[in-house]
Amino acid sequence: MTLGLTRLRIAALAPALAVGIAASSLPGSAGATASAAPRPAAAHATARTLPVTGYAENGTDPSLVAASAAHLSTLGVDGINISADGASVPQPGAESLTLLRQARSRHLRAEILVGNFSDALGDFDSPAIHNLVSSPPHRRAVIRSLVRAVREQGWDGVQVDLEAIAARDRGGLTQFIAELRAAMPAGKSLSMAVTAFTTESEYVANGYDLTRLGRSLTRMVLMAYDEHGPTWNGVGPIGGLPWQEASLRLVLRHVPARKLDLGVAGYGYTWPTKGTGEQVGDAQARQMVADDHATAHWNVKQGEWTATLSDGTVMWWSDARSWPLRQALARRYGLHGMALWSLALSDPVTR
Repeated sequence: MTLGLTRLRIAALAPALAVGIAASSLPGSAGATASAAPRPAAAHATARTLPVTGYAENGTDPSLVAASAAHLSTLGVDGINISADGASVPQPGAESLTLLRQARSRHLRAEILVGNFSDALGDFDSPAIHNLVSSPPHRRAVIRSLVRAVREQGWDGVQVDLEAIAARDRGGLTQFIAELRAAMPAGKSLSMAVTAFTTESEYVANGYDLTRLGRSLTRMVLMAYDEHGPTWNGVGPIGGLPWQEASLRLVLRHVPARKLDLGVAGYGYTWPTKGTGEQVGDAQARQMVADDHATAHWNVKQGEWTATLSDGTVMWWSDARSWPLRQALARRYGLHGMALWSLALSDPVTR
């Protein structure tokens, strides 16, 4: 889940939100029939402690991991990316291994993220996915590299974060995930970050076969953020509660709740009257409001903050006050846990 507006434009992450500090202020294979809408879990499920995955990009200050570690279960390290020709993926380098050691010192699980972000493009590389999943030799080569990293470096699992997937690659992606699952060492996890949509047709158009993917995965992370953003649609919440619940209910028609994590944002965006907006961390958003002597307003329906600065710039962000509401949503539907994008942007996780 690489940062940046170009990456986040296509819906995601792929993950992060401040947790617990005082608030400052898909379808299955062709012809499959979707099951009835899921019902919320029984009330007793609210007492369960939800596992939390916190994401850190290569180069993230280890102190940011330490600040939240007591309330995380897994550190997702972002990570490594497939080559443009889809034929290879590098071994995790020094920055990833620093975060792996940090996870170990804090008694956290550690998963390495493999994606398709291209520094050359400044965006996700859709053709690279096709080059990978449409070629059996390429799939085998990438799988060998990932399994080698898990075995030799000691990762607890792999998370696949391929984004900007084309409809033509739906079958190939499903095959790649099944083959990677079969090759993973015993006891190691395979998870996947999936962009959130609210209609079945959008999942088909974006290359996801939710039912078959869910069968192969240990865990699916629903990236329930970037509902709105400054370069892809109008002003609005980053991942409002009604939209998140609608997305969640659709995925739960195909994937068991015990396999699903709710991905949450711990950041915001700006929409200026001129030029292009930007991504802002939680603390940065609050500071911008304070510096402008503006007033932030809590939107009860969406469960996020919004503010308008003196120059007309509109802001929305999701922070510590947003987190318990998403926890309640995850518990209500009996989900496996939560996923938080990202430790470098969000308030510290404190409970």
